[in-house]
Amino acid sequence: MQTQHDVDEAEIRQQIDTIVDGLRTRDLDALKQPYSTGVVSFDVEPPLQHVGIDAKLRNWANVFAVFDDVSYEVRDLTLTVGGEVAFGHAFARLSGTSKDGTAIPGMWVRVTYCLRKIDGRWLITHDQVSVPLDVRTGKGVVDLQP
Repeated sequence: MQTQHDVDEAEIRQQIDTIVDGLRTRDLDALKQPYSTGVVSFDVEPPLQHVGIDAKLRNWANVFAVFDDVSYEVRDLTLTVGGEVAFGHAFARLSGTSKDGTAIPGMWVRVTYCLRKIDGRWLITHDQVSVPLDVRTGKGVVDLQP
């Protein structure tokens, strides 16, 4: 018998799958669906924070400006789900082919998702994408594998 927790976790995993599919199909309307309108994103690109769905969609549009075809892989997604709030973490890699035909293997990043159940739907209200920092050089370490 499926519990409410199982249903909620399945819905959240589907929201993450919507991001993966939206990137693959280059569909900004689909990419809008998993996020709250007030989402706050700490992405790998400046500035320090991107506030609101329009800012989040601009980040994804920037991906489409660079890549002719896009692949997005999410590994080891682990979720903690409560009644109205959930969070999860995973490894993710954006890769594909650039507009000039160059294969870009991408880099693995760490991603954290924070979600709220809003009007009966699980929506991402915050995400954070990061790479480890080499403290001695002050540079991100982008060649690690999960």
